[in-house]
Formats: sequence, structure tokens, C-alpha cells
Amino acid sequence: MKQKSISFCQGKGSLTHNNREFIAENVDIERMKNNITFVQQPIAEAYEMLFAESTARYNARQKRSDRKIKTIYYESLFGCKSCNTVRTANDKRKSFYEDVVQIGMKDDSGFNTDDVELVADCLKEYMAGFQERNPNFHVFNAVLHMDEATPHLHIDYIPVGHYKRGQDTQNGIAQALKEMGYGEGKQAIARWRASEVEVLGQICEEHGITPTEPQKSRGTLTIPEYKEQIHKADELAQQNEQAQAKLSETQEILAVAEKKKVKLSAIDDIEVKESLFKKNITLSKEDYENLANLAKKYVTSVRDNKKLTAQNAELLKKIANLEGMIAEKNKTLEKYTHSTISRSFIKAEQQRISEVDRLKRSLAKAMAVIDSYGLSDVYENYRVNGTVRNINLE
Repeated sequence: MKQKSISFCQGKGSLTHNNREFIAENVDIERMKNNITFVQQPIAEAYEMLFAESTARYNARQKRSDRKIKTIYYESLFGCKSCNTVRTANDKRKSFYEDVVQIGMKDDSGFNTDDVELVADCLKEYMAGFQERNPNFHVFNAVLHMDEATPHLHIDYIPVGHYKRGQDTQNGIAQALKEMGYGEGKQAIARWRASEVEVLGQICEEHGITPTEPQKSRGTLTIPEYKEQIHKADELAQQNEQAQAKLSETQEILAVAEKKKVKLSAIDDIEVKESLFKKNITLSKEDYENLANLAKKYVTSVRDNKKLTAQNAELLKKIANLEGMIAEKNKTLEKYTHSTISRSFIKAEQQRISEVDRLKRSLAKAMAVIDSYGLSDVYENYRVNGTVRNINLE
């Protein structure tokens, strides 16, 4: 059994190209005589045959003239005269649809291969049953091209659906697929294509060909555009391969680094090289952790003590100055004990004494803080005769 791919994809829909009214560069004029035309009906004639009677029935039911279709069905739907290229209505309906069907590729089924006639026979047989299998797809144009690189079919059809509301017969691919048993929704067309590929595959097997997975569609791309896309895909594949190589290299480096990574919990002793004493010192893990914790506490203590000392130095200066003032005031009070003193003066002095008492209480609290930080000796050293000398906090 020979293996060949099957291509079943949407065509661009150009009747002038299909019927060779326009000849592209990839067409061999000498082999044009080998092309086979199965159907060639003008699209205007096809629309008249399919929808004229239903249009007349629709107009006959209308009591208001403004609801009647004034032109032929094609023009009312697409807003233009019938033409040989696909037109799209406001509601997304297309004037016709095209499928391009091919068996094999240029290298295994092309013009210069032994299997060119074999695949052509398979395509002829497939086309012979197309209309019967798809009664709601009216085929108005179908051609087998034998004058290009590989034999292939262009099948052009108008979908016909039947409705209870509005015009009873209309162009409608969703309704056509539903009536042919392929259900509703976006997957209906995919189910139909899969069914047709299966039919083509069975025909191939009967002719000694094992069909492989269907080739990806080139959609409405021209052949040069399709080749350009293939070229870009090849470049991307090469870039991806290079990226994968770099990724593998990076992963190897990371794997080596992972092996070299050391966990502290797995170390019993830590060796410290070039120590303060210019010798190698080995510490136990417990000693290392204790030393690290002690260093952290020392840094915190120094920072806090500097801050506290700066604050207390200002407080000590203020307290010492006030104590000096208190001493002076006491001397003044003693001096005038036996003298006549105004009441206002005595009241003012009493207020100052109250302020001194308040400051003494504050001093007692400050001294409690000083004691808690072990700074009593520092305070005594800087407290001389009721004054505080300049304190260097460095």
C-alpha cells in the first residue's frame, strides 16, 4: 500500500481561475486540455433555479409592498450583480463556498510521478458522489485541474436551507448542514469535513493508497503566500531548535551548580580562612551560630546605647542646671527668711519649687532608666558640682 496525504481545505473561490478564464503563472498551458470540468453553471442561473420560486412565494404572502423583495434574490442579499468571486452579505452569508481537494504531494503524486493518474482517478470517483452525499450543497462549478503541479479538485457550491419564517428557501450553510445531519454550532462544518475526508480515504484504500493525516489547509492564501508561510515556519523551527539547545546548556550548568550547593544544616564544622590571627580557625556549627547571634546583639546594643546616651545627656544637663538654680533659690529664701517679702514673690517662688519637685520626679524616672542600662557610673563621672561637662558620645 502506498501512503499519501489527503488535503481538504477551503478555497479562495475564484471562478475565473477555476475555469481558466484567467491563467496563473503556475499553470502549464500545454496540459490545460487534460483538465476535467464536471459542472459549469453560471452563478446567476444557479440562484434563479434555487431561489426564484421561494422569492415569489414570499412576495405573494406580503400585504405591504415595502416588505417585498424588489430585485432578484442574489441582488437583494448581496447588494450587487452576480459575480464570479465570493460576496459576503451583512449577516455574514457568502454567495458561494469552495473546497479544494488533493491527494498526495508534488513529490509523490505530481505531474512527473507514476501516480499522477492514480490520484486523478480517486478524485474523479470522489467527485462523482459529492452531490448525492450533500443534497443541500448545490454544486454549480467543479473542475479537476491536471495542469498544475499536482492534480486537485475545485468544488464550488451554494448552501440551501429551508425555513418556517421569512423566505422558505434561502442561502444558509448552518441550516444546510443541520438538514444533512451534521448538527448545529461551530463544529457542524468540521463534522462535515471529517465525513468527507473519511469517504475520500475509503476511495484511496480501494485504489491501493493508505491515507495519512490530512495536510494543514492553506485556506485562502495564494501559492506564493503559502510558500512564504512555510519558509517562515521553517525559520521559526530553526530558531526554536537553537533556543532548545541553549536551554539544555543552561540546565546542565544549573545541575552542576545544584550539586555544588551546600546546606548549612549538613555542615558539622566551618573553616574560616585568613582570620584575624592569620591562621585557619575551625569552629563548630554551634559556636559559629552563637558567635553570629552575639555579633547581632552587639551591633543592636551599640546602636541603642548611643541613642539613649544622646537623649540622656541633654536630660542630665537640664537637671544639673535646675539643681543649681534650686540651690540659688534656697539661698535666697534663707536670706530673706526674716525679711518682709511680698506675697506675689513668695507665690512665684513656691511655683518654682513645685517645678523643681516635678523635675526631680522626672529625674528619678530617668535615673531608673539609666540604672537599667548600667549607666549610673557614666552619669556620676559627668556630674560635677551641680553641672554636666561636655559628653563625647563616640
